[in-house]
Amino acid sequence: MCWASSPLLQGFSSTFLAPNLNKIVRQVQEGTLDFVLLKPISSQFWLSTRTLSPWGIPDLLFGLIMIGYAGSRLGITPLAYLLALPALIFGFLSLYSLWFMLGATSIWFVKIYNVTEVLRGLLEAGRFPIVAYPLAYRVFLTFVIPVAFLTTIPAQALLGQVEWGWILGSVGLAIALLQISRWFWRFALRFYTSASS
Repeated sequence: MCWASSPLLQGFSSTFLAPNLNKIVRQVQEGTLDFVLLKPISSQFWLSTRTLSPWGIPDLLFGLIMIGYAGSRLGITPLAYLLALPALIFGFLSLYSLWFMLGATSIWFVKIYNVTEVLRGLLEAGRFPIVAYPLAYRVFLTFVIPVAFLTTIPAQALLGQVEWGWILGSVGLAIALLQISRWFWRFALRFYTSASS
């Protein structure tokens, strides 16, 4: 089932994350981030939610169709889908936090377009269950770059093969990454040189 959740994550990142990340980079390059920072709203929220791209919707639909088809073949109940939904949502939240931290690095490294390809490559690694990798890769893909929490844990939750400790771990990781991304954004803004400076 990991192979089914990977297109869903790719679609999510193409629809919601990549267009906003590209806008952050462009605004830092052009010095127009000032206008966002002056708004009476969280700049992180504004920068994260203002643009949607329709180009990721086919991946989202394809991922949902694959999950539905595989679930019907495996006899997965609607209750199992409901139980797996929180793990998937927290996976989305973790992925968002990682992407936003990459976007924040554009304040130091103005051209970061290729960095997103690294994250896309790691999502490709999530097409396979973590147990399919050697131990060193499993540790890396679980604790360094949390690909396991993005793909394997939601898939195992859907199949009813996950322990509650891993679900709680995905909740804790998502909340921690969100807080770290907020802190990192505020830290990065200290080094932002506005267009008016």
